[in-house]
Amino acid sequence: MQKVNITSRSLLIREEDVHGAFADNNWAETNQGLAYFSKQNKGIGWLVESSDFSELIKRASEKRHFDDLTTAYRVFNTEGDGFPGLTIDLYNEFLVVSFYNEFVYSLRDEIVSACKAAFPDVVGAYAKIRFASDLPESSKLYGEDAPEPLVILENGVKYATYLNEGFMTGIFLDQHEVRGRLVDGLASGKTLLNMFSYTGAFSVAAAMGGAVQTTSVDLAKRSREKTAEHFELNGFDVSSQLIYVMDVFEYYKYAARKGLKYDVIVIDPPSFAKNKKMIFTVKKDYGRLIENALEILSDDGIIIASTNASDLPKKKFRAMIEDELEAAGVEYRFDEFYSLPSDFATSRKYDASNYLKVYVIGVKK
Repeated sequence: MQKVNITSRSLLIREEDVHGAFADNNWAETNQGLAYFSKQNKGIGWLVESSDFSELIKRASEKRHFDDLTTAYRVFNTEGDGFPGLTIDLYNEFLVVSFYNEFVYSLRDEIVSACKAAFPDVVGAYAKIRFASDLPESSKLYGEDAPEPLVILENGVKYATYLNEGFMTGIFLDQHEVRGRLVDGLASGKTLLNMFSYTGAFSVAAAMGGAVQTTSVDLAKRSREKTAEHFELNGFDVSSQLIYVMDVFEYYKYAARKGLKYDVIVIDPPSFAKNKKMIFTVKKDYGRLIENALEILSDDGIIIASTNASDLPKKKFRAMIEDELEAAGVEYRFDEFYSLPSDFATSRKYDASNYLKVYVIGVKK
């Protein structure tokens, strides 16, 4: 094993932290502890707690506890569970294992063995390749084929997932607490607008929690079919809900022209996106999303403002939102805040590990 001196106090090792030669895609013993070198996330390596996947994955799995109303959640979360570059999600009786760099992928046989020992009831697993490679984005790792769709439960709501369709499965598991709040009635008796709706998970959760109508907006054509599927799974007449395939900024203009108003507006964009007209980044454009939302928000409304941008600190994100609220001259209060749920374990030694930031904001005009 190579020995390397580093100055980093973070789990992420950057090139400027290294003193002496190092070999990429290899284990190393450093003055800060055990590490491996493999390019990922603007770094060249990571400090790890251990190289024993059997112990790491077993220990992580024992920390996760959910009732029968939720059958899909994270069981191993990268640096939060002691090994950056690896995540494992459970979907009923299947696992989704995501590899974030070449070195971790080279250890897949050890990881599979540890998964089989920690999750004896799992019947199959899929791999997601989240680094630049000629490998397919998604492939079966071992065991049986998952049904298509694989219907999972979250807070008692049914969602259709597809474990072998590229990076995405049809639901972002890190938002299950926010969706749970909607199921519990945050939008009960209200209308809800879901921007960047993907497969409509927030919309379905709101409908299950008593929302009188939901409107889902996403530019991806597949969003209509996927959102409709989720409503149908939960016994809703799809025609009673509105689904638009269009750019969210164009929809804002459309809604303003039509004089439409919404009691609750969910804003959960990707960190980066582009279409034929523009390139969107959270740091540059989130303020516009809030500004436009205020034009079509009811006089006594709620904005659910969310971002998964790991490089945007919580205080700065809140300040961006406050700037737009102040400019609009509205009364507002920050009622609730959500970060990553407990199954998405984080590390104090790497701030970016707790990337999710969600504010529930009451607004009076």
